Amino acid sequence: MNANETARSSAASRRPICYYGDDFTGSTDVLEALFRSGMKPVLFLEPPTGDQLEGRFAQADAFGVAGVGRSMTPDEMERELRPIFETLKGAGAAIVHYKICSTFDSSPNTGSIGKAAEIGREVFGGRYIPLLVGVPYLGRYTLFGHHFAAAGENVFRLDRHPTMSRHPVTPMDEADLRLHLSKQTTLRTSLMDITALDGAIEAVRSRMEALLHAETPDIVLFDAFDEQRLQTAGKLMLEEAERAGPLFVVGSSGVEYALGACLKETGSAAGASAETAVSPVDRLLVVSGSCSPVTERQIAEALDAGFAGIRVPVHELIRPELADEAKRRLLAEAEEQLRSGRSVVLYSASGPADPSIAELRRALEAQGLRAEDSSRVLGSELGALTRTIVAQTGLSRVLIAGGDTSGYVARQLGIYALECVSALAPGAPLCRAFSNDTTLDGLELVLKGGQVGGERFFERVLQGQ
Repeated sequence: MNANETARSSAASRRPICYYGDDFTGSTDVLEALFRSGMKPVLFLEPPTGDQLEGRFAQADAFGVAGVGRSMTPDEMERELRPIFETLKGAGAAIVHYKICSTFDSSPNTGSIGKAAEIGREVFGGRYIPLLVGVPYLGRYTLFGHHFAAAGENVFRLDRHPTMSRHPVTPMDEADLRLHLSKQTTLRTSLMDITALDGAIEAVRSRMEALLHAETPDIVLFDAFDEQRLQTAGKLMLEEAERAGPLFVVGSSGVEYALGACLKETGSAAGASAETAVSPVDRLLVVSGSCSPVTERQIAEALDAGFAGIRVPVHELIRPELADEAKRRLLAEAEEQLRSGRSVVLYSASGPADPSIAELRRALEAQGLRAEDSSRVLGSELGALTRTIVAQTGLSRVLIAGGDTSGYVARQLGIYALECVSALAPGAPLCRAFSNDTTLDGLELVLKGGQVGGERFFERVLQGQ
């Protein structure tokens, strides 16, 4: 074993990675990536205590903290992230990962990746922050600094993506990730492009050192096109973690796929985990706060397949004088349908053009709130409804659609941790919940981002396929 292989093995001998997810579906995406790499990860809703890590979850060799940073202002991120980063720094992991969406959802005022990088730079120091956004497994690619994402059978440049270019909160109007990031931070970003990552690791390492010497960047963006170059980026990160760890990294679940490939190569991870057989359930509750056209098609397909659709009157839920009656109607209808044996879809919008989106914004403005508050306000209400429905009907499996929605719903459910059971679809694993509430402990949850899953995904979750 040469010196660099020894470095990677040494870094991996500690708990190799811990992470903070800037939304809940992204956090379970990482959980799946680690699970597929043969690790035993656990996801917490709050930073874990030493007793938790050394007690009930002592067998976990990686852990994450699920957050909602993607929906926060820079000031809110400062209050949320700095203490969490300080906690994760002391957790003994070789790499601390700030997990972002693989479509780079962010803006200067909402979910600023630049702000997160600045806080991480101050807390962790180090020569540079690796930035890895591409995930070939999920159809996300970075080429010469420009980002691309699949939609259906096609791959689009990010600023021409049919969903992300029209995102209601963080529309992506720039595909060059360096330019997009420059609107959020003054930190300098350099690029290790696809050609620099090609060839023998010794040559790649030499190019990396030359880049650091010539440009002295704060952030280094790695292209990601295929598994080979992804693994090469992972090797560079593990070597840097050994040099100066813990290493702060920003990126998508591509970070875990990169590191997982390296750890399997050195024997530090066992390979793909054996999945628990997943049985069908007789009823499924779907709770959707997503405006995505992908989720829109999934809702339509589920209704055609016999799911009962219940539209959530969002403008009523956030008005104090109307909220109680609206919730009473929703609960009564949902419980009636579930007790009759039907699966239910509770949804706040049907696609990006749904008039309810504008209605919610107007209702928020009337109460002195911002459009950016919609995820928090709506998600919290949907979470409270979900908890009541599960308690009243004895449901064993729930699907939450919408990255920001999932975070607030999960918090309202009174869950403190999740573990991966099965990788039902790329980016949306089936998880088992841990709770001090016996009606929720062991609940099976799927937390699905807006862009994730095929048209029949809701039916597949019902059937455990």
